[in-house]
Amino acid sequence: MASHLFPVIVVLASFGLGGMILGDPNQLQAASPTSVEVGPFSTADPKGPWPDGWKPLTFPKIAQHTTYSLLRDGDRVAVKASSQASSSGYTKELLIDPKEYPIIQWQWKVSNILKAGNVAKKDGDDYPARIYVTFQYDSAKVGLFGKAKYEAAKLIYGQYPPLGAINYIWESRAPVGTAVPNPYTEQVHMIVVESGPTKLNTWMTEERNVYEDYKRAFGEEPPMISGIAIMTDTDNTGESAEAFYGDIVFRKKSE
Repeated sequence: MASHLFPVIVVLASFGLGGMILGDPNQLQAASPTSVEVGPFSTADPKGPWPDGWKPLTFPKIAQHTTYSLLRDGDRVAVKASSQASSSGYTKELLIDPKEYPIIQWQWKVSNILKAGNVAKKDGDDYPARIYVTFQYDSAKVGLFGKAKYEAAKLIYGQYPPLGAINYIWESRAPVGTAVPNPYTEQVHMIVVESGPTKLNTWMTEERNVYEDYKRAFGEEPPMISGIAIMTDTDNTGESAEAFYGDIVFRKKSE
């Protein structure tokens, strides 16, 4: 993604992330479900519409957009993303307590990796596939200067941007498990879930403990999860990428 990653999470906020409460931390219900399907793409009709709540995510300074479409891939319906020196995503607004639903599980498949992709460099900040998880603004976790910045953003966009974000990425060469701040902003932390060409054109099921990942990345308890996005971007490298996204689910931790 280009050099405007803080505006990216501001844009995520402008889509109204934070509308549907799933797991109120102040009033947990005994009969709450064991999982929450936030991206049930497999149940969608390839002719549309998209599952409820999913919206295009574009950035004002990037003219060329990645294309996303629902289609049948073998025995499943999935999202196909095609990027040619472009960037955009699809996002869904939600509000989930990461203590109650700490596990995120998803499926994805990529057709190629990026030659110039590099999680440690600004000009390599492109990925054939990423899952973007944002966290709700909490004034108690922000210093005086940070509060002023968030207040200014609220005046512009009508609501606060997320406090931070975690990106689960398919990287080109960094080892699986690499976890580093984004080269543009420490508000976004990158976690390498898959890397390299070994598993190309193969559906992979991934699982992460987003609650623990946030604590390791930011050194504190996470606020509420405010949104999720899928994103395939190649605007920095000028390359092309193709990826497929399957279902995305948040689950309670198994006892």
